[in-house]
Amino acid sequence: MKNILITGVAGFIGSHLADYFLNRGCKVIGIDNYLTGNFNNIKHLTSNPNFKIIVEDICNKLTIADEIDYILHFASPASPSDYLNYPIKTLRTGSLGTENILQIAVEKKSTILVASTSEIYGDPKEHPQKETYYGNVNPIGPRGVYDEAKRYLEALTTAYKNVENLDIRIARIFNTYGPRMRKNDGRAIPNFINQALNKRKFTVYGDGSQTRSFCYIDDTINGIVKLLKSNYSLPVNIGNPKENSIIELVNLISKLTHNENNIIYCDLPKNDPKVRRPCINIALKKLNWKPKIELIDGLKKTILFYENQ
Repeated sequence: MKNILITGVAGFIGSHLADYFLNRGCKVIGIDNYLTGNFNNIKHLTSNPNFKIIVEDICNKLTIADEIDYILHFASPASPSDYLNYPIKTLRTGSLGTENILQIAVEKKSTILVASTSEIYGDPKEHPQKETYYGNVNPIGPRGVYDEAKRYLEALTTAYKNVENLDIRIARIFNTYGPRMRKNDGRAIPNFINQALNKRKFTVYGDGSQTRSFCYIDDTINGIVKLLKSNYSLPVNIGNPKENSIIELVNLISKLTHNENNIIYCDLPKNDPKVRRPCINIALKKLNWKPKIELIDGLKKTILFYENQ
């Protein structure tokens, strides 16, 4: 039986990871301070004897008594509304928090997978984005607190590999969606679904021609696990290479929810990426992974989740 430590366990992806490993007989220790995580995401796990939650801020020094085989570091504000509300906390979590978790990995001789993001590419001038692309990021723009926190996380994790011989994995996660995303998450899919279900007008930033690539949570979890079990220590894009414009997404959600409300067009936020699409050749070659769930099928499951809320 493996012991798994998950930071940000009450978050969207963290809670699904906890489900995955507990369902396979592992012991899971979760850490979360509920800054942006939601206890309801893990409430169903609290009666499981193989699950333990530590309510703590990873920016504080942590002592873990248990042996730890694998660490999945997912603690961080992630949506624009969160990191704009908590800019300093976002930077501290990516720096101080990450180093605290890396030190636990060294002490426990654990394999550690850190959650990076497609946002490290910024507003890209390369399309699709390959792992070799260094990005186009404004460090002092409104998105810089998240982008640079994750870029530093990658650099720090790599330094620990080189100096401490730590066994690392780096997942650059592209737009992921599915059940347990907060209604007020601030990202496109929960925004549009909840506007549709509440018969409100859709709010689109810019003219809606900007593109994103949406990966359903089950596919993302599968990719993360395959990366964790591999021996590949360089960054890997985990995302869906199928690209959709924001207007296409609105029209699809409108059709699935039978909502024909109009669209309100708002100013495009500063440094908002115009395009976003991963090149997943490394994931295909090294992990034998690619997404399987079509956007329409994932949206149906996500809409059902919000309807049941």
